Amino acid sequence: MKMRALKAAFPYTIPIFAGFWFLGLAYGIYANVSGFSFIYPTVMSIVIFGGSLEFVTVAMLLSPFAPLQALLMAILIQARHLFYGIAMLDKFKGTGWKKYYLIYGMCDETFSINFTAKVPEGINKGWFMVFVTLLNEFYWVSGATIGGIVGSYLTFDTQGLGFVMTAMFVVIFMEQYQREHSHITAWVGLASSFLCLDFFGSQAFIIPAMICILVTLTLIRGPLERKGI
Repeated sequence: MKMRALKAAFPYTIPIFAGFWFLGLAYGIYANVSGFSFIYPTVMSIVIFGGSLEFVTVAMLLSPFAPLQALLMAILIQARHLFYGIAMLDKFKGTGWKKYYLIYGMCDETFSINFTAKVPEGINKGWFMVFVTLLNEFYWVSGATIGGIVGSYLTFDTQGLGFVMTAMFVVIFMEQYQREHSHITAWVGLASSFLCLDFFGSQAFIIPAMICILVTLTLIRGPLERKGI
């Protein structure tokens, strides 16, 4: 039963493999050239398992101790998982103990597969989702670990590698921008970020910007929904 579920799940995760390995390698190298042993990206990729948050965590570990700011940052960056969880409540029914791992290991890509994939007939739904989750996590953790190890042996100048995080967020933004019919939410995000950057400075603008975005989108949600945006 388990092997059949693994064989059924694996093809769905192949597109994730390339992306996770590339970003995982970049993350591991980034953490290493920032002064951390490969153990750090390995452990963080297992415990946090949130790509964008892990990149930000490297910067936070190098910053002055600010636990409240770190907590707020983590909640705001990963808050979308709350909505993923609500959407998966019915999917996780009847999976028994497996649901605890499915909840822990759910990332954007895993949610997309487990929510939309049609489980082949004769395959246990719970084991199918477990292997989708496990394979995606393995791709990310192995990539981060290898990147952390390889980073120690790089002889070329890695200055500026931290820009990979900026590039990742730009790509995510552009994909979302192209996917939307109306770009109001994108402009709200940009305007809030630039205003908070000007008011709070580059070292403290992120959390105020996220709060501003959240409040603004909450206030205009009703009118947007009525207009079908």
